[in-house]
Amino acid sequence: MVELDKSANQSTQMAFLIMETMAEIGEPVALSDLARRLEIPKPRTFRFLKTLLAMGYVQQDEETERYRLSLKLFHLGQSIADRTGLLSEARPLMVKLRDAVKLTTTLSIIETQGTRVIDIVRVESPVEIVTRPGSVLDFHASAQGKLVLAFGDQKAWKIVRDGPRKRWTGATITDLDELSRLVELAHQRGWADAPGEYLHGVSALSAPIFDVTNRMIATVTLAGPLADIGVPPKQHLIEAVTATAKAISSNLGSTEFSR
Repeated sequence: MVELDKSANQSTQMAFLIMETMAEIGEPVALSDLARRLEIPKPRTFRFLKTLLAMGYVQQDEETERYRLSLKLFHLGQSIADRTGLLSEARPLMVKLRDAVKLTTTLSIIETQGTRVIDIVRVESPVEIVTRPGSVLDFHASAQGKLVLAFGDQKAWKIVRDGPRKRWTGATITDLDELSRLVELAHQRGWADAPGEYLHGVSALSAPIFDVTNRMIATVTLAGPLADIGVPPKQHLIEAVTATAKAISSNLGSTEFSR
């Protein structure tokens, strides 16, 4: 079971932990399976679910009795992102990028434990990109995370060093020296990739987005089959994703790329 912060309200922490776990699962879940995943008793899990149901954050299927998150969280997240102008500026350029290179395009923001996907513009592909809005990607195992380690708050490095560094696939980078080398390379290049590091057979190519204070706040990412993105990534894809990131940053008032 995840250890809760004893200095803060534990019921509130548990409610949010339940919602985050349900988001990670990504599909309707039975009470027993959720309790097992959380490593807490079923009666306690049920009490929290009952509260979340009453507040409209969780819904229950009458036939299967399984629980799923409602769209209320999605709308909250969108209202926050829209307030910064990030989504409204990024979305049209993400669609343009998707149409130009025929690859799924995602937008992710930085959180304490990783990067959270907040928008996806999909393209039909033989290899399904199963990442969903709301998914949190580890710093060490994603192209987005490497960029946070390269350009973002150094607190992210502490999270990575303290671990654990989960090995999602055989290609996941868990060695700190190798990760440091790749992060330095990402800083020099202005982009990062993660071939097969988070999902088997899938690669990601990301570029950083900066705000009006020239602080990194997000990433724009191309995701698709390894063969389509390439190892190393194909040059026209690098140029396309970095140009999109620069355009979004510029629209947000950043001068990071004009210095």
